Amino acid sequence: MPAPARRSPRRSGRRQQLAAFLERLGLEPTGQPLEPVEEALTHSSAGQARNHEQLEFLGDAVLRLAAAEFLRREQPHLSVGQASALRAQLVSDRWLAELAERCGLDSVLRLGPMAAGDQAGLATVRAECCEALVGAVYLSWGGASGGLAAVHRWLDGPWRQETAALLADPHRHNWKTALQELSQGRGWGLPDYRTEQRSTGHGDPRRFQSVVHLEGSPRGEGWGASRREAEQAAAARALEELLPRPGPGC
Repeated sequence: MPAPARRSPRRSGRRQQLAAFLERLGLEPTGQPLEPVEEALTHSSAGQARNHEQLEFLGDAVLRLAAAEFLRREQPHLSVGQASALRAQLVSDRWLAELAERCGLDSVLRLGPMAAGDQAGLATVRAECCEALVGAVYLSWGGASGGLAAVHRWLDGPWRQETAALLADPHRHNWKTALQELSQGRGWGLPDYRTEQRSTGHGDPRRFQSVVHLEGSPRGEGWGASRREAEQAAAARALEELLPRPGPGC
């Protein structure tokens, strides 16, 4: 009778590492296949045939559905427009990158040397692989037969914290909307953003420069790795200049 195949110590050690990481997310990987998780945490920069890209595509759809279910259950009083705006924040690259950092995703990521050394682009890598991990959790916990429940076990807690913060400060991370409302309320019309690309480096935090004009005058300047990020930064700067600052004391 042939001896049973032995799992190599290296593969066994990696599985234990992934299992421990998933347990920190509130998931119990007992018997679940972890190959999708390994794939999600292997960035395309690592040069492997199986990498995060396909699962990132799946994770995008799963994430939006899970967030819609979460808001329908937890915030049923919101209008469709309010829920859509809030969901956009809950599935944003910014939020995914922050979640990945809080979860310690870096400790289990597999990156190529260039991506590992690119500190400016690390937030983008975290967001991409975190979204891929959503797809991997969905698949590993049964797909249409239980996968969404596992995604909720992981994300509902962080979403509750983020939702509470966003509802307490509706313009948090959405400075363009806040500036537009302020501008129209004062009869100035819509803000005019003039945005230019200043570099071609992927993830460069100063790749785009944006200047926002109100009534023809420049009011705020911002930089960012994307056009949207630069415009948000410009809007935030304009709001700092336009809104009254509190005086000293309580």
